[in-house]
Amino acid sequence: MTTRYTAAQVIEALKAHRGVYLTAKHLRVSPSTVYGYMRRWPTVKAAWQALDGEVTDVAEAALYRAIIAGEPWAVKFQLATKGKDRGYTERHEVESVGVTEIQLTWGDDRRADNPNASALPGADRGEAE
Repeated sequence: MTTRYTAAQVIEALKAHRGVYLTAKHLRVSPSTVYGYMRRWPTVKAAWQALDGEVTDVAEAALYRAIIAGEPWAVKFQLATKGKDRGYTERHEVESVGVTEIQLTWGDDRRADNPNASALPGADRGEAE
């Protein structure tokens, strides 16, 4: 038996359950059906986006409170994500303009056909093959 829901009913279920899977369970449909409602009805999609945005706002507020409280994990997270433009990052991103040749060598590459073999450690001791 197929039960059709109105856009208003799906929106109310989303508001009540705050999640696609919980909404689907409540409506006794699959999560893909709830996503289908979002594709079919722009009002359902807009309601879901607003609800999801509220959750992000709550999470950001909690993060802010943790930063103000001096929680090291929160400070590190904020600097590693939103502070990247100020140099707070655990990795460096390199941009190149134009063509750049990069040669990568793994392991102990001392073969005779390697033009850089003489620059490898041990090459001066006759250890290169």
